[in-house]
Order: sequence, then structure tokens, then C-alpha cells
Amino acid sequence: MNNINNIISDIDIPNGHTKRMNCPECGGIKTFTITNNMGSLVWNCYKASCNVRGGNRVHLSADDIRAGFTGAKEFAEDAFELPSYIVPHRDRRSVLRFCYEYGFEPDDVGVSYDIKEDRVVFPISHNGKLVDATGRALGKRLPKWKRYGKSGLPFTHGCGNVAVVVEDCVSAAVVGYGSFVGVALLGTSLQDSHKGYLAQFSTAVIALDPDALPKTLQMAKELRGHVNDVRVLRLTDDLKYRNPTDMEKLNGIINN
Repeated sequence: MNNINNIISDIDIPNGHTKRMNCPECGGIKTFTITNNMGSLVWNCYKASCNVRGGNRVHLSADDIRAGFTGAKEFAEDAFELPSYIVPHRDRRSVLRFCYEYGFEPDDVGVSYDIKEDRVVFPISHNGKLVDATGRALGKRLPKWKRYGKSGLPFTHGCGNVAVVVEDCVSAAVVGYGSFVGVALLGTSLQDSHKGYLAQFSTAVIALDPDALPKTLQMAKELRGHVNDVRVLRLTDDLKYRNPTDMEKLNGIINN
């Protein structure tokens, strides 16, 4: 590991960039990545037989720090307001029925209601501010899911230290308890905004729906350049249905 630290210390990686190279441990061709996320270096080898991974802090230049603050400021100034037709749910029967079907309290998740399109609306926040929202149709309206803003950020629920990456808000609401934070990508693609958010976690569990296993494996490879410990949860059903076997596997992660 000291040898790897010495190698990495000699490589200049600008903030926000990732470098791919041959693994200094196993010799894998282009299987080793190093990412600089605001002074936090994370490295990992993608080769299954190589367990090299780690991280440390590095000095940021004044330009890097200034760029980081500028990006945050620009994001904060991109104001978002819910459309006027999205209102408090006020215990609307259809909203309660939907939430209770999946076993979560609407007020715990902060949902509201789209009276125009009959949708239960999940809030998306960043640094304590509402920056976006996504709505799920309660009837047969298409598309089933609709995003109201342009933040590109995931919906999250929970206060833990292990990110559980799922496809939809309902699954995120179901798994966002205890040590877990449910992170809904609103699809099966991993965007730069998702990677930036997930980089704050030391452990991320990829738990996409069972029919998305190839994308799950690909996503795990992509994310290993940003998160120290990335795991794949092979599901028998969508997590929102709380299959006992799947929930046991998930809960077992924090005990390993």
C-alpha cells in the first residue's frame, strides 16, 4: 500500500477529474482509477481478483477551491419553485393508500400532491433546500414518473452512512432507515450528478431491480472510482416490495 501511496503522490489529478491507468499492484491493463473529489483522492482496481482500494486527502490549490465554491453558488442560484398545482396532500385518500401500500408514512418522506395530473410528488433537496421534485402517477397517466425540475440530482431518504442505490423514489423511501440512505436515480443510468452525491459515502450498495443486473454490474464498476466500498445486491424482487430474502441480504451488509 505504501508503494501505491508513493505512486499516487507523484500524479497530478485536478479536482473533479479521474485518471485511469494500469494497476500498480496486479498489473491489470487500465483497471486502476484515481479520482480527485474536492481534495479527497479515491482509488480502486476494477479487476475482480485484485482487492486494492483506498483514499487520502491532498492539498487543493486556490483555483480548485474557488471553482468548487463557484459551482456551489451557481447551483444554489438556480432557483426552483414547485408549480402552483402541487399542493400539500392533506391526507388525500389516494396518496395515503399509495404510501401505505408500500409501508411508509407520507409525512416522513415529505410527499405532496399534483392536483393537475393526479401524482404523488417526492421532494428532491440539496443542502437543505428544495431544488427539484418528481411525481409518480396514481392512475394510468403516462409517463408514470415525471421530473418537475432540471437539477439532475437523485431523490434521497434517510440519515445513515451507507447509500443504497435504487431506481425509484418508493424503493428509496422503503430502504431509507437505520444505517441506510435510499438514493433513487430515477432510472438505471448513473449521471455525473449522482456520482458527485454518492462520493460522500464510504459504502454504496447497488440494488437496481432484478431485470437490470447487467446495468447494476456496469454501474458498480463506474462508481468504484468515486466510492471506496461498492457492493452489488442481487435481488429476487424490487426492494419496494420488501421481499424477506432481499431485506435480509440488505441488513446483512452492515454486519459484514
